[in-house]
Amino acid sequence: MSALAAVTLALGLTGYGLLSLRITTREQQAEAAYPPEGRLIQVEGQQIHVVERGLPRGEGPDLVLIHGSNGSTRDMTFRLAPALEDSYRILIFDRPGLGYSESSGNEGTSIQTQARLLQRASQQLGAARPIVLGQSYGGAVALAWATGHPDHIAALVSVSGVSHPWQSDLPLFYRLTSSDLGAALLVPLLTALVPQSYVRASLEEVYAPQPVPDGYAEHFGLTMSLRRSSLRANARQRANLLAEVQALQNLYPSLALPIEILHGEADTTVGISIHSERLAEQTSTAHLTRLDNAGHMPHQTHTKAVVAAIHRAALRANLR
Repeated sequence: MSALAAVTLALGLTGYGLLSLRITTREQQAEAAYPPEGRLIQVEGQQIHVVERGLPRGEGPDLVLIHGSNGSTRDMTFRLAPALEDSYRILIFDRPGLGYSESSGNEGTSIQTQARLLQRASQQLGAARPIVLGQSYGGAVALAWATGHPDHIAALVSVSGVSHPWQSDLPLFYRLTSSDLGAALLVPLLTALVPQSYVRASLEEVYAPQPVPDGYAEHFGLTMSLRRSSLRANARQRANLLAEVQALQNLYPSLALPIEILHGEADTTVGISIHSERLAEQTSTAHLTRLDNAGHMPHQTHTKAVVAAIHRAALRANLR
C-alpha cells in the first residue's frame, strides 16, 4: 500500500469513527433528556411503551390515544391527555418502532400489525373495549383496529386521520430512507447532521396556519425523532401506507360503531376532501366536525373541540 493510500484510509477511518461517535452521542443525549413517560410492557414478545393517565381502572371509560407519523406519547401528553384526565382512564402508546416501543421489523410495519399489537396491549391492561382516538397516521391505525377487531373497540375518533388513497407519489425523502441502501447510509447521516432547527421548521409547516404552541417542541423532544430507529421505522411505515389504506377502505361500510371525525379545513398535510369527507360518506355512523381555518394538529390547537368529540363518542357508545 502506498503512503497516499494509507493516509487516505486512515483519514476515512477517522472520519467514520467521529461520525459514529456523533451519532451515538446524539441518540444518548436525546434519550437522557426525554426518558420514557410511562412503563414498558411485553406484547407478543415485543416491548411496548404505554403511559397511563386519568382515572383509576374501572372508574371511567377507557380511552386509547394513538399518535401520528414519527411521533410519540409526548404528542398526546402535551394538551389532550391533561384535558381528559378527569373523565377517562387513558392509555397512550408509542406505536411500534417509535418512541420507546420496539420495531416489529420490515414485515411488522403495517397498520394492521400495529393495531393488533396495541389492541392486545390495551386488553392486557384491562381495556377490553376502549374508545380509540388516532391522529393523522394514527387515524389509519385506529381504522385498522376498528375493522380488524370490532369486538374490542367501543367508539372511534379520527383527528386529521388518514383513511383513503391519494394521488401524489411518495416523497423523495421517504423513497430514499425506506430503501435498504438509504436506511443503511442516509439515515445515519441524518441522525448525525440534521439540526433541530430543521425539525422545528417542519413543525411550523404541519401546524400552519396556526403557530406551534409555546413549549410544544421542548415537551415533544425533537431529537428523539432523529434517532436512527425512529427514522427507519417511520420511513417504512410511510412507504407502505398507501397500499394499506387502499385495501382497508373497502371495509368501512361494515363499521357499525360510533365514529367521530374532526378535520381542519386548512389541513395541507392530510386533506379533508381526500380523507375525512370520504370516510364520513362511506360509513353510516360517522359524524364529521369541520374545523374552520384549522391545520393538521387540532388536538393541540382546537383541543376543546376534540375533547367534545370524545365525550360525544362516549355518550353514543353508552359509556357515560
